[in-house]
Amino acid sequence: MEQPVLLSRDARGVVTLTLNRPANFNALSEEMLAALHVALADVAHDEGARVLVIAAAGKAFCAGHNLKEMVASPRLDYYQQLFADCARMMLAIQKLPLPVIARVQGIATAAGCQLVAQCDLAVASTEARFAVSGVNYGLFCSTPSVPLLRNVPAKHAMEMLLTGDFISARQAQERGLVNSAVPPEQLDAEVERLVASIVAKPKRALALGKELFYRQREMGIEAAYQLAGQTMAANMMDACAQEGVTAFTEKRKPNWPS
Repeated sequence: MEQPVLLSRDARGVVTLTLNRPANFNALSEEMLAALHVALADVAHDEGARVLVIAAAGKAFCAGHNLKEMVASPRLDYYQQLFADCARMMLAIQKLPLPVIARVQGIATAAGCQLVAQCDLAVASTEARFAVSGVNYGLFCSTPSVPLLRNVPAKHAMEMLLTGDFISARQAQERGLVNSAVPPEQLDAEVERLVASIVAKPKRALALGKELFYRQREMGIEAAYQLAGQTMAANMMDACAQEGVTAFTEKRKPNWPS
């Protein structure tokens, strides 16, 4: 059997992580979570990586947790460990020092919708649909609600959580869950548009900016401004920032230091 997760990297440092269990809709099974932990750690330690694209094989992006596994082990300690492992994987995405883009070609439900919300950016096919559908089975999607509420306005998030109903890719774009919704044949081109723009920027600046973005979001405004100012000052001392600002003042394109 092929690996549950496939990793590839092109010459630019664009890493593609593909969920590779299409027969079970790329569910976040124990096997899949373990493979994702390993893959994300590999990306974190890859000094040549510039951007990560999370994609999926088959018709579905990710159908959430594997309910068959969950019902087969009705123990509190098992469930606590399962959701802790999933949360650790989601946080690993946020902690990566490079942008992460979800390429959503099909349905993303429950923890699969959580995975989309956890990525820094998301591009969806207009054939994709999104739901936090656990409530339909008596299980409120509490962990998916964490990144969902940080992407989507509260009333929209609560409607999704209380009803479990699907929303379209267009609705997901309007509500802020994805950056864009495009016809299926344009999905890769739209992902590439973002990728090309990102890899043209200095890696150090993106890493500093991503870390600051998520840290300041959880702070009060005064603390956020203090941290942001410190981060920008440190960023300005970087050789890339010095070159970028100098190039702007000299009206030329920057020659980024390696």
